[in-house]
Amino acid sequence: MNPADDFTGALALIPEGYSEGSFEAGRWGATVKRSPDGKRIWLYAEDLSGTDIVSFNLYLLEASGSTLKPCEMSSAKVIAFVLGYRPDPH
Repeated sequence: MNPADDFTGALALIPEGYSEGSFEAGRWGATVKRSPDGKRIWLYAEDLSGTDIVSFNLYLLEASGSTLKPCEMSSAKVIAFVLGYRPDPH
């Protein structure tokens, strides 16, 4: 599996709407919104015991493939969060 597949697979496991879970031994709250046409995924997450956040848009376009647009942070930080975040079971 390539890194892009790892990222999109991990992102698919984060439920739509608000969830809480763990990342790097901390508690996080994450909100995910997926556009009705399936071409955009938005995520905003925050450390529940601190001030750290993760925020991005992922555009899934047939012609150009996927484009990750982090909001004022590195792509590496976004990717690490998505790969490491574990939502609480429901």
